[in-house]
Formats: sequence, C-alpha cells, structure tokens
Amino acid sequence: MKLSKKNEKNRKPGPEMKDLFKQNQKVMLLIATRTEMGFTATIDGIQEGILYNNEVFQPLKIGEKISGYVKKVRDDGKIDLCLQKPGYKAVDALSASIMYKLRHQKGFIGVTDNSRPEVIADLFGVSKKVFKKAIGNLYKNRLITLEEDGIRLKERSKKPVTASKKGPHRKGPRKDLKRHSTHRKGVEDAKIKRAK
Repeated sequence: MKLSKKNEKNRKPGPEMKDLFKQNQKVMLLIATRTEMGFTATIDGIQEGILYNNEVFQPLKIGEKISGYVKKVRDDGKIDLCLQKPGYKAVDALSASIMYKLRHQKGFIGVTDNSRPEVIADLFGVSKKVFKKAIGNLYKNRLITLEEDGIRLKERSKKPVTASKKGPHRKGPRKDLKRHSTHRKGVEDAKIKRAK
C-alpha cells in the first residue's frame, strides 16, 4: 500500500509528530515490514512505529491491520509499539481471560508460572511476565489455587459472606481498643490530678 506524498512526509518522526500520540494510547496498526528487531507498522495511517520481537506473541502478516498501543514516544519522535494493553490494564484483561478459560475447561488449566514462554504465548498471546502478574493477582484475590501441574479455579463457599461489626477474623471485642481506651482514661486522670 502506497501512501500519498503528504502522508509519506508525515510518517517521518519529528518533534511536531510527537504530540500526535501519547503513551498507552490505543491505535490502529498496519503491519508494513519485517526487520531484524521486529515489525514496522503504520500508526493510524500517519506515522511509522516499531513492534519489537519481544512484544509480539502472535503471528503477524505484512499488510495485516491490527489494534495496538503506543508503548513509548521517544525523544527523537520515534514510537515503540505493543499489541497488549500496557501495564495493569493488560493484567486485568488477562485475568478475565484466564478465569474464562478455567470456567470453560472444568476449572483446570495445565499451565503454570513455570511453563515455557512459548506455551504461555500460544495459549494466551502474552508474555510470561504479564502472565505471572495475572496469576499472582488471581491468587492474591483467592480466585485460584496454584498446583504443581496447573492452575485450578477455587471453589466458592456456598455459604453467603456477611459483614459483621467485629470484622472477618475476630471473635469477641478488640482487646487493643480496650487497652487503648483504658490508657487514654489514665492519661486524662493524670492531667486532672496535675491541674489540682
């Protein structure tokens, strides 16, 4: 696909082009060429950017249109791209995808945070680093259990959880509050005695 001379001129990076794109901005990419470092792609038909090999976790074809994100706008005006949502947005989206797969595969997936990066990329289309963050997030929220050979969906208690004034882990009054109020009363009594 050839761009008009006007668009060809606009594709060259420069300080005025830096302001068009912002970090984490969602953009439409047209995969242009394959290089040693990865792929070049035309961003929204305006400017060229690069998708580095370590950011690509799916097969790409020259001429393919795909949505992506601006990873970084460099000082020289060049743009680094990625196909996944940057930062924790990627983790949240992947967490939802993992939960979906778990529910549709009888609550178990035979992949762990120790699986090979290629296996993770084939299954979820993400890096191992993002996968580990998502698994950690799900584990921290007690939605999954980590087993030696995979990830298991944690069974929910059938008993509804109700809030109580005592808190989820306490039985009886808080001793530290009682001690604190007694101490406070002692301090106030001492102040009264000094005033007399």
